[in-house]
Amino acid sequence: MNFLVESPGLLTTVQDGGRYGYERFGVSPSGPMDRHAFQIANILAGNRRCEGALEATILGPTLVFDGDGVIALTGADMGAALNGVPCPTWRAVAVYAGDRLTMGPARSGCRTYIAFCGGLDVPTVMGSRSTALQSRIGGYEGRKLAPGDTLAVRPAPLPQNLPARRAAPPPPYGGRVTVRVILGPQEDAFTAEGLDTFLTQPYTVSNDFSRMGYRLEGPVIRHREDGNILSDGMVTGAVQVPTSGRPIIMMADRQTVGGYTKIAAVISADLPLVGQCKAGDILRFRSVSLAEAHEALGRAEQELRDLERAVAAPACPEKTYRVTVNGTPYDVRIQRMK
Repeated sequence: MNFLVESPGLLTTVQDGGRYGYERFGVSPSGPMDRHAFQIANILAGNRRCEGALEATILGPTLVFDGDGVIALTGADMGAALNGVPCPTWRAVAVYAGDRLTMGPARSGCRTYIAFCGGLDVPTVMGSRSTALQSRIGGYEGRKLAPGDTLAVRPAPLPQNLPARRAAPPPPYGGRVTVRVILGPQEDAFTAEGLDTFLTQPYTVSNDFSRMGYRLEGPVIRHREDGNILSDGMVTGAVQVPTSGRPIIMMADRQTVGGYTKIAAVISADLPLVGQCKAGDILRFRSVSLAEAHEALGRAEQELRDLERAVAAPACPEKTYRVTVNGTPYDVRIQRMK
């Protein structure tokens, strides 16, 4: 199956699990901004968790399919419709040749994931299909999608019993969000007042937010001296605080080193919450221990494992038929009862 990008939306890119092992060469990991929703989409579509999929930002694309397949949409609600009929999200959906998937602006959150059974057939670069926009590598020609692009989906057996391939959607994204952080590695560069400000005051996502990082607006975080250090390694979720005293959260397309003090790092389990924020959303930070961070990540991992087991469970035999009534196509599923 191929699909034509009739309209690309604001920023739609190919992402997979990420590009690791090349940071010493200055190559960021990239990958999805909301890893949890991304992995759920792939599981529902019948793929490995980290298979190549689309990430749409703020405004979704319009795609036209030339063959039959199975897709799954998760993440932000962009009012998706299939042939003009609302398209279910957080579950597997059958598509057929000639079908048209349309998406609009995000109603809640920032990023939507579209997974395709079989995964996207784009070249791997340094072991990954993720688009690294700054480096112009990976994905589809190293860039965001444009009108007229045609992407292929790798052949794969289509999953059966699609109604059972569903996941519970999370609460609405964005708005006011509290994320957990582990302090350091340069927390001693800040005054006690500065640390208290960081952990007690709200910060607003500015208009300057992207896959590289989120600049926040709010109370100044005071340093003991200034915000400059000898450049050292960077991690996704690191919260840099330059001399201006206003934090920057480093995200998937971040640089690999940085020369500003890092007051904390957002824990892995809460990075998806940041990835779904957009300008105007309010962030607060709460300090937790490394053990608590591990526990939170373990719970997220268990949720994914439970979903994998649930969708892999044997089901009653089922067949899906496309029926057209008065010119309107319908999917009819017939299942033999046990």
